Order: sequence, then C-alpha cells, then structure tokens
Amino acid sequence: MKDQRSPTHYLLRKVLFVLLLTGTLIHFTRIAMAQQEPNDRPRRSEGQDRGQGRGREGGGGGGGRREMAENKTPTSPNPGQTVGLFLNTPKACNGYTLFAPKHNTVTYLIDNDGRIVHQWKSAYEPGQSAYLLPNGHLLRAGMLRVQGGTGGGEGGRLEEYDWDGNLVWEFNHATRDYQLHHDIKPLPNGHILALMVERKSREETIAAGFDARLLRDEFLVPDAVVEIEPILPKGGRIVWEWHVWDHLIQNSDRTKPNYGDVAAHPELIDVACNGRATPAFWNHMNSLDYNPALDQIVLSARGCNEIWFLDHSTTTKEAAGHTGGKHGKGGDLIYRWGNPAAYQRGTTRDKQLVQQHDAQWIPEGSPGAGRLTIFNNGYDRGYSSIEEIVPPVDSDGHYLLEASAPREGTRPTSTTSGKAYGPEKPVWHYEAKNRTDFFSSEISGAHRLPNGNTLICAGVVGHLFEVTPTGEMVWQYVNPMVRGGILAQGELPGKDMRGHLWNAVFKVHRYAADYPGLAGRDLTPAGVIELPASQKGKTGLDGMTEQQRPDRGSEIRRPKAETRKKAEIRKQSDEQIAR
Repeated sequence: MKDQRSPTHYLLRKVLFVLLLTGTLIHFTRIAMAQQEPNDRPRRSEGQDRGQGRGREGGGGGGGRREMAENKTPTSPNPGQTVGLFLNTPKACNGYTLFAPKHNTVTYLIDNDGRIVHQWKSAYEPGQSAYLLPNGHLLRAGMLRVQGGTGGGEGGRLEEYDWDGNLVWEFNHATRDYQLHHDIKPLPNGHILALMVERKSREETIAAGFDARLLRDEFLVPDAVVEIEPILPKGGRIVWEWHVWDHLIQNSDRTKPNYGDVAAHPELIDVACNGRATPAFWNHMNSLDYNPALDQIVLSARGCNEIWFLDHSTTTKEAAGHTGGKHGKGGDLIYRWGNPAAYQRGTTRDKQLVQQHDAQWIPEGSPGAGRLTIFNNGYDRGYSSIEEIVPPVDSDGHYLLEASAPREGTRPTSTTSGKAYGPEKPVWHYEAKNRTDFFSSEISGAHRLPNGNTLICAGVVGHLFEVTPTGEMVWQYVNPMVRGGILAQGELPGKDMRGHLWNAVFKVHRYAADYPGLAGRDLTPAGVIELPASQKGKTGLDGMTEQQRPDRGSEIRRPKAETRKKAEIRKQSDEQIAR
C-alpha cells in the first residue's frame, strides 16, 4: 500500500530527530565539562571565593588558567647587565653553588662572585638533578630519549664523575615501560634514591578504578621510588622499591577491590586526587628527599598539589602492603600536606600548594633543622612563593591527624571522618614585595643555608638568588649558559617551544667552604662563565626562540584516532597540565 504521509510529516520527523540529537550532544558535553578542574573557570581576584561544598571539588589539578602569567625575568641593578652575577653582599652565605643548566651538558661550581671554580662535562643533558658527594665526586642524572617517557623531567641515566672529570660509574634505567625522572638523592650508605615511572595499560588503569571517560591517554605512567646500589663501573641493582600503584583507593566503582571511603583512608592515594581529567603522567612527582635520622622519604606529588611522607624502614615486601616498618603502615602514606581535597577532607579554598617542587628537610646545622622548605610554583595564581612548615608529630614521632566526631545522632560520613593534616599555615613564607615579580611556573627549588638565609632557584628563567629571613635579597645570579653555547653580557636568552628560557635550571645546591667534598681541592677561580660585552651580537644566541608549541602543557602525544567526546575533554584539560 502506498504511504499517504505528507512531506510536512517527514519534515517534522527530521526536525524532531535533529533536536533530539542536539540535546544528547549538549548533555554529554556538560558531563565532560563537569569533570574539569574548577580552576578552569575564569580567574578570581585575590580573596574571592574559590569554591566550596563537596570535598572532591578541586582535588588539585595541574595548571588552571587558560592564559598563564608570564614567568618573570630578573632585572639587574647594573645598567647593561643581563647575565652572570647581579648582586653579592656581605650578608650572603659563603660557599660554592652547584648548578646544571637544563639545555647544556656542563655542570658548574661557582663561588659567590660568580666565578667558575670547577666544572664537569657530560655527553648528556641533565635528567634533572646533580649533587656534589662528600668524596668530591659529582653525582649527576642524565636524560635518555626513549619511546614513552613522561613528557617532562625525563632522566633514565645516572653518572658519577671524579673531581678530574673522569666517568667512574654509569647506570642506564630507561625503556618504553619504565624510566628514571626528575630527581635523585644520594644516601649515607652509598646507594641512590630515584624517582621512576612505570607504564600501565589502559586496561590496567581502568581495572585500578580510574574513570575511563577521564583518561587523556591510552596508558598511564604512575610513579615509583627505587633505591639503587651502584655496581662499578657500569650497572646497578635495585635493593628497595615503593610503588604508588600498591596504595590506591577510589569511591566510584564498588566492583573494584580498592573501593572505599577516601576520607576515611588518608594513608591511601585517591585515583581522582588531582580533581581533573587524568593525563598519562598522573602523579607528576618532581622531587624527593631523605631524612637519615627519621629514615623517611618526602615526595613532591605535583599532580595532586601535595607532599607525601614514606617510611623507608620497610622492606620492599612491606612497602607494597599496608603493615610493617617503624610506623606500622607499610608503604602507605604516613603524612601528607598541601591539598586536603586530594583525600576529600577539604575544598579548593584549603589548598596551600600549587604545583610545587623541591620539598626537602632543613638539615642539621641550619636554622629550622627538621622543618621542610617547599618551592610553591603557583602555576594558576601567577606568582611563586617559598613555604617552611613544621609537620605535627607526637612524642613517639607519629604524625598527628585529628579526628572529627560526628554530631550526636548522625553516622560518620566522608565529611565527618576526620580533619586534614596540619599545619594550618607555614611558619615562614617568602614572596616578592610585588608578588608577581617572582614567578617560575615550573621546575625550580629552594633550600635553607647554614646562616639562616634561603637559596632560591626560579628555574624557568635561570634566576638564582638568596634571601634573608626578612626577605632581603643578598645574592643574585642569572645563568648565562643556553643551548648552543654561552651568552655575552648584554644578550638575553630566548625561549624554547614550551615557553621556558634557554638558560633554565632545574634546581641548585650551595656547599659550605668546609664541606668534606671540597677539602684539599683547588678552588682557584677561573673567571666568569658569560662572554664579555664586546661579543654582544656575535654569538648568534641572543634571543634565539623556538616557535611556541600550540599544545603547551600537553604531556604525551595523543594517538591520531580518538572519539569526538574524548577530544573535547582533552582539549579543555590540556591547558591545565604543565610539566
């Protein structure tokens, strides 16, 4: 029988279908956008409400503003000077500063006058830290380029050079499935602690409770810590290890074995701790330090805006579990600080760390020994600061976490199961008088000196400076080494594709004149690093700048084939993630 329906009928059906499809697309777009970090909203002025309500809110994403503030380059008080020593006063702590320019292969030791007293040459760019050992040797991380990686802070190689520049030990530990990165720490027993990532497939990641809708990549590279025993002259043996993968919790999928109440378990790491779409480099750890008196490790987990403490007294087996060690918690966290929303005991207003770096204990012999200093990058607020905190401990050395009793007649819930770890605020805080004058969005570090001053590395701009407890700047230096060579006085470093200056430095260390590694060494100054002003314009390096990468902040190159929904989520979150 012939269909008698009119053309108008068909037109109405088509219109209804289009409306239904449009509504569905809008619905899923809203779901995707609802998963984004609250800091993706337009920036608020200082003191304005940054969100309240659910503990999950603002779990601590990396980055936030769509247009990040410019990293501030220092201005010399001396006309015409652009690099080298800007300032050296009698209030500066006497010693020798070790630094490894990120885009070159030379590591320098300079005096307070900015003159070279020693240097080491490698075949590898930093990967990323360097230390002067008590025997006068240089321990250095090198960068290996392998498939996979982290998309920022890659290492993979350890090197030890004697004072004369001879390579006495090397160890490569990098493949598609694992890689050392960012930071290392020499231990008193001659071993080395190192950060490492390990590759997990998409299937493994979903099985661990991660939300498949929020995965930005086809794999994850969660962090681990390994203790390496050097085998000279080439090789190493891992004798202790800890993996974040062994200590996860989530409260979104009851079918997974790690389902639980996140707020009731602050010793575990929420798979959604960063409060945003999940990049491959999820935790984004960028530093570690070791306290021999406590036998503890502190980690800077930038992806969650937190620092974490581990009990190193555990065995590897105990470190994979939840019992054992001096604190009886195995490899679970014994302390955390910086972002209570990461464990659902606070909101964005409680966050005190913003994509921080270089958490380390103040050593014995320096004012504030036993406390911690932290370089607080402030990526999504536009200025950096240094925080000094005192972790709360009882007489037995256990970290205090106050419980909150539920109101009478109510049952415990995620919001009543306990308060956040203290302290409520730092005991010392440094920022520039005009706070936006000091801003290094990524890398960077700070540590306390024996005279009570603090040495700061604004890493993105290669700016090293020392401040007193009252914030007075008493020493100032700008790294003149860039990729391709050395700048002449009067020349300026350009930018790499990420917007970092070519003279960037990951972090620095200053060693006192009586440091054992310097005993009996020839420290005769050999002149400054920078070339004289007469060479200005002749180096070919002045202001040399790469084309800025349009996806700046994206951590891993994506597969070409992806759904439109995933592409939208990733596009919106790319600008939130910084290396």
